[in-house]
Amino acid sequence: MINQRFSNLGSCGWRGMARLGALTALTFAAAGAAQAQQSPSGQSDALTWKGITLYGIVDIGVQYQTHGVPASDYFPAGTEAISQKNSQGSVTAVTPSNLQQSRIGLSGNEPLIGDWAGVFRLEVAFNPQSGNISDALKSITLNNGVPVTKQTTNVDSSLDGQLFGAAAFLGFSSPTVGSFTFGRHVTNLADGIAKYDPQGAAQAFSLIGFSGTTAGGGDTEDRRLDNSLKYVAKYGWLHLGGLYQFSQSSGSVNSGYQVQLGADFAGLSVDGYYFKKYNAVAAAPLSAAQVTELQTGTCNPPVTVPPTTARCSSISNSVAATVSDNKVYAVMGLYDFGASVPIKLYAGYEHITYENPNTPYEPGQSIEGGYIIAFPNNTAYGCAVGQAPAACPGNKILKVYWGGIKWSLTPAFDLTAAYYGYKQDAYAGGKNAGCSSRVAGSCSGTEESFSLVADYRLSKRFDVFLGTFYTGVSDGLASPAPPEGYFYTSTITTTAGVRFKF
Repeated sequence: MINQRFSNLGSCGWRGMARLGALTALTFAAAGAAQAQQSPSGQSDALTWKGITLYGIVDIGVQYQTHGVPASDYFPAGTEAISQKNSQGSVTAVTPSNLQQSRIGLSGNEPLIGDWAGVFRLEVAFNPQSGNISDALKSITLNNGVPVTKQTTNVDSSLDGQLFGAAAFLGFSSPTVGSFTFGRHVTNLADGIAKYDPQGAAQAFSLIGFSGTTAGGGDTEDRRLDNSLKYVAKYGWLHLGGLYQFSQSSGSVNSGYQVQLGADFAGLSVDGYYFKKYNAVAAAPLSAAQVTELQTGTCNPPVTVPPTTARCSSISNSVAATVSDNKVYAVMGLYDFGASVPIKLYAGYEHITYENPNTPYEPGQSIEGGYIIAFPNNTAYGCAVGQAPAACPGNKILKVYWGGIKWSLTPAFDLTAAYYGYKQDAYAGGKNAGCSSRVAGSCSGTEESFSLVADYRLSKRFDVFLGTFYTGVSDGLASPAPPEGYFYTSTITTTAGVRFKF
């Protein structure tokens, strides 16, 4: 009987057992660190033992949304806090990771030579309301073939079921020279969004926090990058940073790079960023027709692309995706008036250009978390084979801007207000060229958001919060219109919750 049970596990079962084993090892390490922290000889309240530190965040709340869809056990934010094409009736749900992503991690710092140290970090991102590892692509595949009127929450993310999806890197660090680390990183640009967003990239209260479009340089899966080398340094008033993602193959396919330059002056902090990413991916559920194609095994790609086993085999790990090469520049800053006037002002701007990929992806391409692109779109921003140039869409340009204020009314109580905006230029070709309506997603369009959040710290590690968040979309960013989607073009999301940090 035991052998039979194990023989029926399959690849998914063994993957789950491997995750369980790794989490068990992390738990034993955490227990050791906790015991070390409780030692009478140590005065620090950090859970640190021989340079290894256990840390984490658990963030959970209750949310009411005027127009939404049922919550997901896997999507990192639980619900679609902003206007989405499948948003419909009111939703009340227990939601995870409202102010910050819930996670547990281990970090290490081992002194080497001079002021150099060896460092590492491993972080597991999870959904505390369900106990699952955060997996946005699973939220998408669970909606494969489901009509838009019956969908549950499904949104793309850089957290896609990887055991150490939040971070996994190793390298060297010096307070005078900077840090050089190798592995899976939150990018420099995403670090900047977290610093310069007045709401701290909160998923329940920030357009640029919930949607990783801005932090990911056009596509949320690029908020974190695998196989990357990251550099961060601060020389007095000067900030420097950089990141390079190795392609793991020939040419520039799936590679990327970022540079960062910034400065501090009195209470002012400013940073500028440039990001170039090849083969950025925006995933979406399969249509009913695509599901049928996979189920029948006919797999009818263009004649130049032979059918692949990966394309024809599984619905549970297959997605549709738009593939692009993205180019980004951004500038953002904050001003801190200081202790005498406990107010901080924030502002930022980002310009994103989407182009067709230099190296198209074929059906069967593997992406984050081991998921598969069964139906890639490599011509969303240019001509397809045989298409007349006049009918071709152009490059997509998206402009993102925001501003806000944080007021510390007392040392324990913060009140934060923020505004966010998207502006998409029209890039449609043919009869829709220059359009500014809901007739196509390639028409010009806007999205606006406002949020207000009160956060009260009951202790050093435990706080309570309450906030509300409005978003509205128009024209091309509200396409398609019913019956295919965007039944409502605005929503108000109100969330109350608690957060524990250690």
